[in-house]
Amino acid sequence: MAECPYVENLLVIPRLRVQNANAISSPLTHGFPSITAFLGLMWALERKTSAAGLDLQFNAVGVVAHSVEEQITEGGFVNEFRLTRNPVDKDGSTAAIVEEGRVHLDISLVFAVENSHLSSSSDEAKAELAKQVRDILMQMRIAGGSVIESQAPRYKQRPYIVSLSDVEDATASPKECFRKLKLQLLPGFALVERADLLEQRHQELQLTQPDASRLDAWLSLARINWQWHTDEEGKGEWQHDRKSLGWVVPIPVGYGALSDVQPAGTVANVRDRHTPFCFVESLYGIGQWLSPHRLTAPQQLLWYADSQPENGLYRCRNDYRSMPVTTLSDHL
Repeated sequence: MAECPYVENLLVIPRLRVQNANAISSPLTHGFPSITAFLGLMWALERKTSAAGLDLQFNAVGVVAHSVEEQITEGGFVNEFRLTRNPVDKDGSTAAIVEEGRVHLDISLVFAVENSHLSSSSDEAKAELAKQVRDILMQMRIAGGSVIESQAPRYKQRPYIVSLSDVEDATASPKECFRKLKLQLLPGFALVERADLLEQRHQELQLTQPDASRLDAWLSLARINWQWHTDEEGKGEWQHDRKSLGWVVPIPVGYGALSDVQPAGTVANVRDRHTPFCFVESLYGIGQWLSPHRLTAPQQLLWYADSQPENGLYRCRNDYRSMPVTTLSDHL
């Protein structure tokens, strides 16, 4: 299993306002873009910074959400996405509505970056480099959404680079540097992986349901389960299983191959006919939203890629905990 790359420098781009990002993160989940979108953003940003002459290598990315506004109807028991009708067809007939979930976001991004000169660079040079990266990012899309001007104060939008191995200040240990950084990301919530909760729920279900699968455990964690409990005196009450569980959510964490890789241009109706193609399904896991002040190391915040072409897997990992995931095809 892959491990989080060595973290020497953290590039922080705070308080980004993203409009109309993709809220449907997988066939079974919605509410926030998939973490795969942020890893894709990281590599696209690395290509653009390289083209601009900036010598930066991006290894991992963390996301902290300050505000999430899913574009849904209000007032009813069942929420529905606010949908828009596409322009009329070429023959003048009314086009069908395509369900596209949208969400407005206020987020901060933290990238683990490498550069042979960062540790010895001046604060002014780091600030200028961070500003150049932010200027490039402002011209890109994040999870399909447009980056617009944030309403946050200017001083809170200023990007910066933290060198955890900076030796100029002997009192600034890596732990202390990260402590200061995470406090600057408040108020907000960081998405981390909690696959250990999935394994724990799976073991609990097997006590009463020996044939329970990890998919059953995943579905159990994805909802609030209520049960009627009666005490020795015959008094009863409804109780749920969310006590002390935290803000856990079902999330997609990558893709599993359903077919062999097809040569470029051999599959009809693909977006890119110059890139090999493979049919895939989503991998599912359990995530948790945590306040950044509860994190103790940058590795707990960062997500990185674990690509296993020989096994047909592309897996996003986070080192808050490390346990297995589940796929739908495992249980079909």
